[in-house]
Amino acid sequence: MKDTAALKRLQEIPGVGPALSEEILSLGYTAVSDLAGENPEEMYQKLMDSKGCHVDRCVLYVFRCAVYFASNSTHNPEKLKWWAWKN
Repeated sequence: MKDTAALKRLQEIPGVGPALSEEILSLGYTAVSDLAGENPEEMYQKLMDSKGCHVDRCVLYVFRCAVYFASNSTHNPEKLKWWAWKN
C-alpha cells in the first residue's frame, strides 16, 4: 500500500512529481525534512543499485535541488529549478 500522504509531501519539492516522489519514498524518505543534509550523489547511486540499472542523470539534478530545498529555509528562486544543478 502506498503512503499517499508521504508522496504528497514529497511533491512539495520543486521538480518532484508523482513518479519521482515514489522513487524518493523507495529510498526511505517520507518527508521533505528527511532530505536535509543528505548526499544527492549517494541517493542517486542507491537508487541505481536498487533498480539494478542506470537511471537518467536528470534524477541526480533533482536530488541535488531537493536536498538544497530541504536544507535551507530561504531559497534562491534560480536554485529551485532542477536544471540549475547540472554538472
